[in-house]
Amino acid sequence: MTTVKTKIGRRSFIKSSALAGGGMVLGFSWLASCKMSAEEVNQLPKEWFKINGYLRIADNGQVTILSPNPEGGQNVKTSMPMIVADELGVDWKDVIVEQAPLDTAAFTLQFLGGSQSIRRGWEGLRMAGASAKAMLIAAAAQDWQVPSEEISARKGILTHTESDKSASYGEMASAAATMKVPEEVQLKEIKDFTIIGTSQKNVDGHKIVTGKPLFGVDTYKEGMLTAMIVTPPAFGLKLKSIDDSEAKNMPGIQSIFTIEVFNDDYEKAFFDTRTFNEVAVIVGNSTWEVMNAKKALKIDCEPIEGITETRNRFGRKWEEYTPGGLESTAKHYAEMEAIASKKATVKRRDGHPENAFKNAAKVLEATYTAPFLAHNCMEPMNFFADVSDNKALLIGPLQKPELTEQTLSARLGIPIENIEIQMTRLGGGYGRRSYAHWLVEAALISQKMKAPVKLVYSREDDMTNGIYRPSYRATYRAALDANNNLIGFHVKTGGIPQSPLHENRFPAGAVENYLAEDWTIDTNLTVGSFRAPSSNFIACAEQSFLDEVAEATGKDPIDFRLELLERAQHNPVGENNDYEAHRYAGVLKLVKEKSNWSNRDSVARGVAAYFCHNSYAAQVLDLTWENNEPVVQKVTCAIDCGIVVNPDAATNLAEGGIVDGIGNALYGEISFKDGVPDQQNFDTYRMIRMREAPKEIDVHFVESDIHPTGLGEPSFPPIFAALANAMYKATGKRAYKQPFLKERELLG
Repeated sequence: MTTVKTKIGRRSFIKSSALAGGGMVLGFSWLASCKMSAEEVNQLPKEWFKINGYLRIADNGQVTILSPNPEGGQNVKTSMPMIVADELGVDWKDVIVEQAPLDTAAFTLQFLGGSQSIRRGWEGLRMAGASAKAMLIAAAAQDWQVPSEEISARKGILTHTESDKSASYGEMASAAATMKVPEEVQLKEIKDFTIIGTSQKNVDGHKIVTGKPLFGVDTYKEGMLTAMIVTPPAFGLKLKSIDDSEAKNMPGIQSIFTIEVFNDDYEKAFFDTRTFNEVAVIVGNSTWEVMNAKKALKIDCEPIEGITETRNRFGRKWEEYTPGGLESTAKHYAEMEAIASKKATVKRRDGHPENAFKNAAKVLEATYTAPFLAHNCMEPMNFFADVSDNKALLIGPLQKPELTEQTLSARLGIPIENIEIQMTRLGGGYGRRSYAHWLVEAALISQKMKAPVKLVYSREDDMTNGIYRPSYRATYRAALDANNNLIGFHVKTGGIPQSPLHENRFPAGAVENYLAEDWTIDTNLTVGSFRAPSSNFIACAEQSFLDEVAEATGKDPIDFRLELLERAQHNPVGENNDYEAHRYAGVLKLVKEKSNWSNRDSVARGVAAYFCHNSYAAQVLDLTWENNEPVVQKVTCAIDCGIVVNPDAATNLAEGGIVDGIGNALYGEISFKDGVPDQQNFDTYRMIRMREAPKEIDVHFVESDIHPTGLGEPSFPPIFAALANAMYKATGKRAYKQPFLKERELLG
């Protein structure tokens, strides 16, 4: 047993008195992995008792566990309650799972992003279960007048062997709810886990496949109106006036007006990004009627002027400049090429890289580029809002509800305690639903209409209004001596408007002479987090270039990387390397074994490995080239993410990252002409088809006793390079520009 003090996360264990007939929490609720028999349904509990913020126990022994974090397909709604249940000591079939609403008093961080849900929740979730179990034991000890240390708790049953007494958790739930929260609790040893580490089915699975309402777009309330927005047609423009003479008289239309998302003097926080601050709004009785009125609304626009705004990221402030003008992709690439030839900002320098390149027997150089990308969530942006004079109820898909609540309070002038946000399942996210400008829009529309409103974006609205993955460029150079040893490494990279550089990641620490520089270019295109932010590009560039270097040295690509990692582990250069070389090497060794790497006769094989979001992933991609098309036969993936809570869910998450990465690498692109996106729907924005997905994906996890680290993003970045390296083996030509198939004639 491991003893921990519960005060570490004490606000997570704020306890109320026993709740007779406490009922369910607000929001959607559904059964967990088990199905109740008809007999069990007839034995539904009469009373529920709140033990702590994470769980309730009914008088019949059923346990309700609240999943605090937003669910966006990463399956935390199953995995997080599994952690609580294991420490609580119940049978998973007796557990009901509910999505918790936003509750900053009960939960420390309700947040979807950065592969942080399980990692940050691990200790608090375990303490929630262990604390509840301790309180149940204390209640039994008091009732039976025996020492608490003599009572065991297993599968929802409390037992005192010496007196031959036992009771279900349900029988002690009422008394347990009145017990004092323990100052410290004992957590299980890893070897004693009974639920953690087992595969459990998605608690939402049945409702997803049968089309039951789970998503924000499913929300319906009596008397609800439908709203849509109209924005300028191009980045670099703003609304000047609207002509609603035709649209306002169309069937079902209630009102047409404009709103400003943020006030001019508002100091925006990090996730308060929005594209157009002033938007036109059409409100009507139904989506179809509003969409028809959108087509009839005439807007007049004018150019924006460059503006500098103060941004605030958790107390760190900076100035953000948005230039005027109508930008185009051709101009972007010209600007990146021009600035890349100039002096950049040095972020890390080890040894004497300039001398290494000056004295090198051979210098390799390659430049990689990538376009803007759209998230294209299957569920377009939407949110329900019901705002009265001093109260607001909001329901919908959201990644950063706690941060959004603060923004909403400031914009509406309503105290945070009077704002209720209920979270629905996200129909796609990975950063797009972090920037909740559409939620603010929905609230402002409801406030003006004095009625409940559901705001819905069309697919075109979602794809053309941002928020995009930035466009990037990176130039790599490697210096080799006369014996083909790597003696110098230089990366110079940047983007519009953000740099993808991680200067302290591999191969930093493995090369004696190392230089990392970056630059940025301002833009009025809105950008933000995209699955594995910045890593999704720089991993491809870095790992593609390392393959070129390995080839130039005459070494096997995996062996070459392992040699560098051996240096980084046992004789590292510098002190700020942000990766653990032995874990990095571990996934490479595992993928080499599981892929049977030495067998490369019938397919072209590419390898890549990367560290991001506290985890390590390595992949081998097997590819054939058929009818001038790449066909991915198999991907073998090895991941070190610490303890795996739910193996099935973890495997699914890794598979999703792999398919997503291959699609973006081959096809993904948003381009612009005079500020207008060239791609506005799926007929022009190319997504991967089912027939183009790998025919087989084989995922392996490193056995570990390290606390869980990130998993939603680490499988995504390296697959770009594994694909690029396999394509080179198949065609003999390197792919330097994403999307790889845009210039197909260059590849074969």
